[in-house]
Amino acid sequence: MTKLEQLQKEFINLRLGTFIHFNSATVQFHNSEISDWEYGHENFGEPRRYPFNEADWNPTNLDCKGWAKAAKAAGCRFAALTTKHHEGFGLWPSAYTDHCVKNGTIKTDVVAEYLSAFRAEGIVAGLYFSILDLTHGIGKRSCTAEQKEFIKNQLRELLTGYGEIPFIMVDGWGSPWGGPSFETLPFEEIDSFVKSIQPNCLLMNIGASDGISHTDIVFYENAAGQEVKGSFEGPGVSCNKLTGAWFWRDGDDETAPTPAAWALKKMEGYFPMNINFMLNISPDPTGKMDDNLVAEFAKIGEGVKYPEPLTDLPDGWLRR
Repeated sequence: MTKLEQLQKEFINLRLGTFIHFNSATVQFHNSEISDWEYGHENFGEPRRYPFNEADWNPTNLDCKGWAKAAKAAGCRFAALTTKHHEGFGLWPSAYTDHCVKNGTIKTDVVAEYLSAFRAEGIVAGLYFSILDLTHGIGKRSCTAEQKEFIKNQLRELLTGYGEIPFIMVDGWGSPWGGPSFETLPFEEIDSFVKSIQPNCLLMNIGASDGISHTDIVFYENAAGQEVKGSFEGPGVSCNKLTGAWFWRDGDDETAPTPAAWALKKMEGYFPMNINFMLNISPDPTGKMDDNLVAEFAKIGEGVKYPEPLTDLPDGWLRR
C-alpha cells in the first residue's frame, strides 16, 4: 500500500463529516435570489455586481464551539470550513490581501477558532479553499504567474499557521462552474506544493468527479446532481445539505430541515461503496447555527451506523 493509499484509507474510515459554509455569501445573499456567488461574471463575462465590503463582516455571535458540538452529536468524524469561497474573502488575516477578516468590523481569525473548536471535540478538521477568486481576478480567463503565486502564498499561510491540516478541499478549478483549467494550472503543481509543506495532507478537488487524476479523493457534489456510478469502490466523498442552500438564508431558522432519515438513507448507499458523506452546516450572519438544524443533526447521531473499518483496499479501488 502506497503512502497516498494509506492516507486515503484513513480518510475513508472516518465515514461521516460536515461541511461548514460560512463566508461573505452568508452576509451578501441571505435575502437574495443569487445562489452563492456571481456565476454569470465568471462564466458569461457579466460585470461584477456584488463586490463584498470587508466592513460588512460582523459575526457578533460567532459560535464555532456550538458548530463542533452539533457535528459531534451527529456522529461526524471530520469537517471542512470554507476559508475562502469564490468571491475571494478570507476568513483568516492574510498578509497577501486586504480582502479578509483583518479588515472586517469583527477581525476574529475564524479559521483558528474553527480548528480549535473541532479539534477539541476530537473531529478531524480540514479546510476548504477556492482557487476561483472573483475579487483577485483568478478564473477561466486569467491565472497568471503572479496569480499562481498568490494562490500558493495563501495556501502556505493555511498550511503553516495552524498545525497539522489533514486535508484541503479545493474548488473552482478545472470544473464546469468556473476557475482555471488544469492546462493553465496543473493539478500536479498545486498537489506537490501542498505536500512539500504537509506531506500527509490530502488534496481533494471538488471539480473532479470523473476519476483520480486530478484529486486524491473523488468528489461528488450530490446537491448539484452529481451521482455515483454503481461500480465505484472508492475512495470518494459526497456532500449534501438539509437546508435550501449551502449558505444561510432568511427563514432557515423557521423552515424544517430535510429529515434525518433522508441523510441516514444516503449513508446506507454510500458507505458500502467507500464514499464518505458530508452534511452541511450553514451558520447565520452572526455566526450561530440554527436550533432546528442542531436538532436534526442530533437525530442523525441517534441513527448513524458505521461499517467496519477498511484494512485492505478493494481490487476496484481507484489508484493513481
